[in-house]
Amino acid sequence: MIYTNPQFQRSDLTLDVIERLARHPRIGYIKDASTNTGRLLSIMNRCGEGIKVFSASAHIPVAVMLIGGVGWMAGPACIIPNQSVELYNLCRRQRFEEAMVLQRKLWRVNEAFARFNLAACIKAGLSIQGYDVGDPVPPQAPLTTEQRKVVEAVLRDLG
Repeated sequence: MIYTNPQFQRSDLTLDVIERLARHPRIGYIKDASTNTGRLLSIMNRCGEGIKVFSASAHIPVAVMLIGGVGWMAGPACIIPNQSVELYNLCRRQRFEEAMVLQRKLWRVNEAFARFNLAACIKAGLSIQGYDVGDPVPPQAPLTTEQRKVVEAVLRDLG
């Protein structure tokens, strides 16, 4: 799997490079964190069945599945796995209207992740649910008590 994340890598693979890599026999997938569905369509059009597309962005999973992606891999799924599987299953059954209702409901998790540190949110969310996985690795800090309350409220509201 190729993983592109231009926000953190400060560079990105060009479509030409992705197309060449898609022909490699040991590369079958790309996880793209660009949040650009147009780019994902370009990858799908250029590479065809040579590479299957996953989104790395939790805010566009339904859109990715609608345009032909095979899924998404993103932090929020770590703390809301059941709802994430439900969202995936709705998309696979092409029940996109219902999927969008659920995606909108789950958006609060993404808002918390955007406000606070990704790893800290995942670890706090797991801890809140009884899975003590420790604090994030420095230099990342754990959530403060107030930040943790925000994540707790989101999880409580989502059931």
